[in-house]
Amino acid sequence: MTTPGIRLRRAAALATAGALLTTGLLAATPAAAADTSVTEAAKVVPVQTTGPADKRFNIIVLGDGYTAEEMPAFRADVDKHLNVLWSTEPFASYRSYVNVWAVEVPSAESGVDCDPGLDSPRRDTALGMGFWGGCEANSVQRLLTVDSTSATALADLVPGSTSANRQIVALANSDTYGGAGGTFATASGGNALSSLITPHEIGHSLGKLQDEYDYYARGVPGGAYEEGEPSSVHHTLLTEEQMKQQRAKWWRWLGEKSESGGVIGRFEGGMYSTKGVWRPSKHSIMKTLGYAFDQVGREVMVQKISAKVNLVQDHTPNTAAIGDDRTVWVDTLHPVGGELDLAWRLDGRPLRVADGARTLDLRRLQLSPGTHSLTATITDPTPFVRDPAIRASAALTRTVSWSVDTALRTPREPVRAAFTSHTDTKAPLGAASVVYADTTHPVDRTLAVRWTLDGRPVANPGNDRDLDLGALRLRPGAHTLAARIAGSGPTLTWTVDATPATGAYALSKPLRTVERPGRPVEYVYDGPFTMKLTARDDQGGSVVSQFRVDGDGWQTYYGWPTDADAPFRFTPGGTLIDNLVYGKLGRTRAVPWDDASPDFGTHTIEYRTIDSAGNVSAPKSFLATLLPAPAATG
Repeated sequence: MTTPGIRLRRAAALATAGALLTTGLLAATPAAAADTSVTEAAKVVPVQTTGPADKRFNIIVLGDGYTAEEMPAFRADVDKHLNVLWSTEPFASYRSYVNVWAVEVPSAESGVDCDPGLDSPRRDTALGMGFWGGCEANSVQRLLTVDSTSATALADLVPGSTSANRQIVALANSDTYGGAGGTFATASGGNALSSLITPHEIGHSLGKLQDEYDYYARGVPGGAYEEGEPSSVHHTLLTEEQMKQQRAKWWRWLGEKSESGGVIGRFEGGMYSTKGVWRPSKHSIMKTLGYAFDQVGREVMVQKISAKVNLVQDHTPNTAAIGDDRTVWVDTLHPVGGELDLAWRLDGRPLRVADGARTLDLRRLQLSPGTHSLTATITDPTPFVRDPAIRASAALTRTVSWSVDTALRTPREPVRAAFTSHTDTKAPLGAASVVYADTTHPVDRTLAVRWTLDGRPVANPGNDRDLDLGALRLRPGAHTLAARIAGSGPTLTWTVDATPATGAYALSKPLRTVERPGRPVEYVYDGPFTMKLTARDDQGGSVVSQFRVDGDGWQTYYGWPTDADAPFRFTPGGTLIDNLVYGKLGRTRAVPWDDASPDFGTHTIEYRTIDSAGNVSAPKSFLATLLPAPAATG
């Protein structure tokens, strides 16, 4: 449940703001003349650097309404939002494609405009952020906008970032729920749900995904959808059978267990309409905050993130023919969630002996005299993508070609064996991460990378620049990983954290507690009860806690919508807050007109943690039995 924003027809009237988006959301106020004092007072702080800005997708986080004294609060809000983002796929798997920059610019006053009401004071802030679409009476309270000129000027302070390779996220110093998606994604920094807003809004801004709400104004059903087949990839008028017959929309995912709970199918409601249009999942992140992107949205987000970078980071120059007396190399990106495939072809025929290797020694091929064609094709084999068109696009497939002339001779120049780029050695690695170490490229030899774990060699055939820790099935505990260039001595060392954070729950006092051998402990209630989740990690860093009920989708724990420190409250029919429903035990409901039938009986509640290294703990569970209230007598 996040910010649906302005409908297209209303936003069209505001197009002069320069922030009208294809998602139908407005995230910026009308551009004003640039204020040079904004950039003069700003400080760019690298939060995560995985490579040069011009070769990465750059998330640039701006803060507004934070005074100089409140900058520590801004940094804490940035960390909180990022921790949730990195726990969310596909950002978790493609974190290594992303640089994050925080731009600190102090505001003269604390807070933002029209927070929480139109009669609230205007604040003197650096970015002019405000609720109600920038204090517009015809807007909605939760629509949080930012001045486009100032936001762009601050983002331009990051060298190498451009509008083509970045996403601006503006955080307002506010505890009020709100945000927007568009050219700029916005969110309040301190609301209990605020860190869950950010990935949703990036879904709009980067993925061009639409809202899956069945309302526009909260508390008012959206009515029937009366237009043609939506252009949105995750909305349709088609039946499941029609999708299969026409191979349309999300037909490839139908029937699979949804990453956000239930199965991928056809669920009525979306695009602010209650009837007449259907979405893939009961509740994905584009409908209900805290859940995952379902497979349909996740596939789109993989494409959009990958399109911001080039799978090929560098390669042997190919502007002129090369000789066959040398090595040829390709440096690729390195997803945290899996290895890229690289296939070599000579004159159109696969070179099986070189499968996966990033360096090819042409001397070993003993080429026949003449000219030959050599290609290297890099592909991302991620299971998150099934659409062949997306797989074949430049986002997930790249090819480099060379002309090889056996008559040419390659000059020899000394090249020192050294590592050129690698996974950050300062932060602990997760037990399922893919680690990488790239090297220099002498033309007369191939540098081999040798890996050891706790001092013992690790076999790593094919692509020795990547090591998949997940395939090693590490025992819990801390491990030492090292990469060394064979015969030269340069060595990299990492700490591997193979112990997930531990989670714990605290419940309100039950009517009684039941313990039976072989079953989780059962807590019996005859009315509402609360659950507080906490987590602890021996490696430091923030931990994200998640829970799910009766095998439904995992939901990020956020406390309670009105107070992040308050426990989550389960009730038979849910609690109505600002015309949205939270905490219904059993079958979920998001809006007042959803089925409110109480689900009495016994329910399984599972909980788990995701630590800052990306380790996901094994789920633990307890049972909660909710008894109906006694019948009235007399």
